[in-house]
Amino acid sequence: MRTRAARSPTEPDPIVERRTRIGRWVSIAKRVGYLLLAAAVIAFIVAAIAGFPAWAVTVTVATLVGACIVLPVPIVLGYGLRAAEREDRERRSHDGDQRDRR
Repeated sequence: MRTRAARSPTEPDPIVERRTRIGRWVSIAKRVGYLLLAAAVIAFIVAAIAGFPAWAVTVTVATLVGACIVLPVPIVLGYGLRAAEREDRERRSHDGDQRDRR
C-alpha cells in the first residue's frame, strides 16, 4: 500500500483534482447517454403511432445503439469514483481514530 506524502493545506491534491475532472466527464457522458435513451423511447413512440415509417425506425435504432455505446463507461467510472471517495473517507476516519488513541 502506497502512502501519500504530507502536503501543505494550500497545496492542491492532484488525485482529488483528477477525480474531479473525471467526475465532470462522467456526468456529461451520463447526460448524453440518458438523453440518447430518452430520444430512442420518444422515437419509438412516434414510430408506433405513425405506423413504423423507415425514418422513425432508423432514428430509434440509432439513438438506442448510441445509448448502449455511451452509457456503460460513465456508469462504471461513476461507481469507481464513488468507491474511491468512500475508501478515502473511511481511511481518514480510521486514521483519525488511530490518532485519538495515542
